[in-house]
Amino acid sequence: MNHRLGGVGAAVAVLALLASAAAARADDGDLLTIGGGAYNVLHNNKEAQLRTEYRFGYRFLYIIRPIAGVLATNKGSFYGYGGFRFDAQIGEHFVITPELAVGGWSQGGGKDLGGTLEFKSGGEFAYRFSDNSRLGFLFDHISNAGIYKKNPGVESAMLMYSIPIDWFSGP
Repeated sequence: MNHRLGGVGAAVAVLALLASAAAARADDGDLLTIGGGAYNVLHNNKEAQLRTEYRFGYRFLYIIRPIAGVLATNKGSFYGYGGFRFDAQIGEHFVITPELAVGGWSQGGGKDLGGTLEFKSGGEFAYRFSDNSRLGFLFDHISNAGIYKKNPGVESAMLMYSIPIDWFSGP
């Protein structure tokens, strides 16, 4: 088995484990999430990045929720993506949110990830405030899963803030 695809399988296994171990909170609506932090955090030549995501509140298959997002680095790299998330509530205020996404990559002056089509997997650990806003730490990995000859991958570590909003889900 290709070890690069093993990471995707591991992410799916973790998602399934979390789904069986923790209940998703059903009353959260849409969230507009903004954040900043380090890009290429596990390697030399770190960059700064800003990111925004729209996390839709509606669910399918009981627990899966769509996301759409963009990130940009200080060296002009850009990634637009769409995918899925799952909110696992721990206690009254903490939420773990694994995410899987696919999107289009533009290198700009930053690190060469091997091609345009890139996959993102990771998760966030957040504190949910009483107004349903969240403050969290996100860590994720972007790579092409070996579909191109070059596949260096990149990791991000970020502070994220989510604001409840009803652009698509209504009041």
